[in-house]
Amino acid sequence: MLHPARKTLLVLGAFCAAAVGGSALAGAATKTTTTPSGSSSSSFSTRPAPPNVLTGDTADKVKAAALAKVPGGTVIRVQSDGPGASSASAYHAHVRKSDGTEVVVLVNKDFEATAVNEMRHP
Repeated sequence: MLHPARKTLLVLGAFCAAAVGGSALAGAATKTTTTPSGSSSSSFSTRPAPPNVLTGDTADKVKAAALAKVPGGTVIRVQSDGPGASSASAYHAHVRKSDGTEVVVLVNKDFEATAVNEMRHP
C-alpha cells in the first residue's frame, strides 16, 4: 500500500505529464513554418488562395494558351486581373518551365498569350 504523500505525488506527476503532452499536441496543431520564399504556412490548415484565382472553363483556356507559349511547362495557377491588368492581359498564368524557372504568361480576353515575363524573386 502506498503512503498518502507518495500517492499524491504520483497523481500530481501524472497530471503534469498529461498537461505537458496536451500542450505539446496543441502547439503542433498550430505550428507555423516558413517556406524558402519567406511566406508562412500552418501545418494543419490550408493556405488561402491568391486573389482572383480562376477555375473551370476559363482557367482551362488560360492554361492552354500559357502552355502553347511555354511548351513543356507546368501551370502553377491562373488568375484574372492583377498588376498591369488590361484588355491586352485580362488573365495571367504562373508557369514553371522545364528548367525550373518561373514565368508569368499574360493572356488577353480572347485567350491568346501576349507576353512571357520572368518572375522576380527578392
